[in-house]
Amino acid sequence: MKFGKLLKRQIEQSLPEWRDKFVSYKELKRIVASISGSPADEAAFVAALAADIDKIDSFFLEQEEEFELQEAIKKAAEAAAEVAGIRREIVDFHGEMVLLLSYSSINYIGVGKILKKHDKRTGGALAAPVAEAVRERRHFFKTETVSRMVRECEAMMAEAAVLPAEAAPEALAAAAEHGIFRNTVAALLTMEDVRRGSSTHGRHSLPPLTLPDSDWLRSFQPPSPIPIQ
Repeated sequence: MKFGKLLKRQIEQSLPEWRDKFVSYKELKRIVASISGSPADEAAFVAALAADIDKIDSFFLEQEEEFELQEAIKKAAEAAAEVAGIRREIVDFHGEMVLLLSYSSINYIGVGKILKKHDKRTGGALAAPVAEAVRERRHFFKTETVSRMVRECEAMMAEAAVLPAEAAPEALAAAAEHGIFRNTVAALLTMEDVRRGSSTHGRHSLPPLTLPDSDWLRSFQPPSPIPIQ
């Protein structure tokens, strides 16, 4: 599956309020295809790409800060023995954080692919310096905080017995009907597909990412991965 189609699928599976926050891959491709070599064309592309990166970064930081606040609230509820009343909220919270990790991955790769298309068309060399700038200064590349919160949330879920590994099939089926849970599964599989199929390797590759590894979540994986072109 080509990256554009994979991105479209991921956008459709994301939360509704997130759908205009992804990389504008189709529009940026159109701008690249229209570059004729004039300084104005190049300036238009750089401005559009910078605006998109700003949009992605601002959204990621906003969500990360919101998750840190939610994490503190849920830990307080757990300490107050109120876990039974927030079990579904914990599942949703975990799912949204996994969706944000997927958001980080697919947008970083999307930006990288656009830059490669630009350099191939123009003979320029924007990809390396822009990737370096993203690595050094952009929040959406640095996923350590969200990854840590995902692991802590999973520990909280295990302690609260939200959905143990030996859950009955009917319990798994019921969970799968829940929108955020279903989207979490899709996000995990997308992250695996994107990272397996991406040709963006080396010093500008995505940082190591510890994905959730719960047996009950992996049980929804389809029999074969989706190749990325």
